[in-house]
Order: sequence, then C-alpha cells, then structure tokens
Amino acid sequence: MPKQSSYASYTFSRSISIRNLPVSVFASVMGIAGLSIAWHQASVMYGVSPWVAQTVGAVAVAIFGLLTTAYGLKALLHPEAVISEYQHPIAGNFFGTIAISVLLVSAVVAPQSQQLAELIWTVGTVITFGIGYAIASRLLRGNMEIKHVVPACFIPGVATLDIAVTGGSMPMAWAHEVNLLAMAVGSVLALLFFVLIMSRLIQHEPLPLGLTPSLLIVMAPFEVGFLAYTNTLQQIDTFSALLFYFGLFLFLILAPKVFRKGIPFSAAWWAVSFPMAALTIAALKYAMFVQAWPIEALALLLLIMLSVTIMVLFIKTLVILVNGELLAER
Repeated sequence: MPKQSSYASYTFSRSISIRNLPVSVFASVMGIAGLSIAWHQASVMYGVSPWVAQTVGAVAVAIFGLLTTAYGLKALLHPEAVISEYQHPIAGNFFGTIAISVLLVSAVVAPQSQQLAELIWTVGTVITFGIGYAIASRLLRGNMEIKHVVPACFIPGVATLDIAVTGGSMPMAWAHEVNLLAMAVGSVLALLFFVLIMSRLIQHEPLPLGLTPSLLIVMAPFEVGFLAYTNTLQQIDTFSALLFYFGLFLFLILAPKVFRKGIPFSAAWWAVSFPMAALTIAALKYAMFVQAWPIEALALLLLIMLSVTIMVLFIKTLVILVNGELLAER
C-alpha cells in the first residue's frame, strides 16, 4: 500500500498538458506513411493485396490529422512553448518532420486522388523549402556547439530530398525543375552534415542515451537519396546502387547500437521508423530492378522488420499516451 500511494503521488504531481507535446512525434506519421508506401511497393512485387497499404495509409493520414490539430492547439494556447522548441538547437530540427509528413501524406493519398495528392505535395514543397531555408540560415549564424551536432541535423536537409521522392511522378510542367532544385539542396546539405556528424560521433563523446535511436537517421540521406534520384530520373543505375548499398552498410553498423537494452522508450524512438522505411522501400525498388533472389529476400526481411518495428512503436506510444508520460512536463 505505501508503494501504491507513493507512486500515485508521483504520477499526479507531474504536469500533463498539450504544452508538452513534442514536435518530434510527427516522426510517427513519417514512419507509418513510409510503411504504407513499402506495402504498396510489395503489392506490386509480391502480389500482396493492396488493402494492407491502404489501411496503413489511412492510419497515417488519421494520425497526421490528429497531431496537426493537437500541435496547432499547442501553438494557439502556448505559443511561447512552440517558439522555444523551434529555437532549441536540437529540437528545432524536428520541425522538418512536419514538412516530410505532409509530403509523405501526398504519396499515400495519390492512389485514391491524384489531384488531392498534387495539392498536398505543392503545399508540402513550400513548407519544406521554408523550413529548410530557416534552419540552414540559423545554422550559418555560427558558434554551433559540438554537442548540438547530432543526427537530427539531417532532418531539414533530408526533407528537401523527400520533395523529389514524392514528386517524381507529379505531372505539372514545373515539378521536374522543383525536384532538381530539391535534390541539389538536399544532397549538398546531407553531405555537409554527414561529415560534421560523423566527425562528432568519431572524435567526441557518445550521444546522450535519449538521442541514441536517432543514430539511424545517419543512413537516411543515402536511401532517401536513392529514391529521390531514381524517382526523378526514372532509372536505376550504378550511382543509385552505390547509394543503396552504402545506406544498407550503415544500417548494419548502426542497428546493433540502437536496438539494445537499456534505452528507455519515449517518442524519440520514432526516429528509427522513417530511415528503416526508406531502406525498405529502396530495397523493394532495387530488388524489382535486379531480380536477384538475395536482394528479394533482403527486401522481404526488411519489410517484416519494418512492420514489426512500427507495430511495437505504435503500441508503446499508446501506452505512454494513456499513462500521461507523452504529455508530461520534462
């Protein structure tokens, strides 16, 4: 009985408010939408029923709507909290997850309505360039501390690559030029931050435990770059294959460092979802091109791993939402 009383006292003493909703939770939309796109690719490759992709896509769109409403409410009621989060040298990078979510939602709804997809993609493109420009401008002010050079710094740059990932089939006359611009900006920013982040990881102290799941973001530019390149040029060549294989190599190195005991669960774990989704989609696309059984087996294995990971993350997130931890004061 005393333990129960103590626990209850601790629980109710915590401040639970929409003010504490982290912007990084939009990474859940990225992961679930990525899973939908992966299953859509699998339906083409393996003949799987498209209802799986459609169902997962509907969940992604619903969660995006809920989170947009919730974070909009936070901005309305607690604008100072949103400003503080944006100005934070690490958390501010996660505003790029909003932009990427919009772009991925456009890809999810495309099979049902191409016109709606075009509208959402156009809005997402404007938001993505805006956030990328703002974050890049902030970084160029200088005096960035090495402890703030983390894998999350990739997010605004990778966001611009996602314009080309989701816009490769857009029919507007100007879309191709926008995709090329997005690839140019995203590629150079990704290269810049890859050097900085790898230098920090090699030469300085390890990431804080809470940021460890974000390590998988390091591989994202290569797989997203593969998808952006192949979707824009509508071909798979040696250069794109090199991007795919190096991203796979990084995943094999980083996954054991991330998926290990001792790292408490939080919304930050959703950082693993989209890099894994990008790798899975790239593997499925590359497997269809090379038609070699080892790559096909790898793609299937990655699809299973991604599906299980998203399911676990979803359930664990519901648990911390119900017990109040997600919205608890930090």
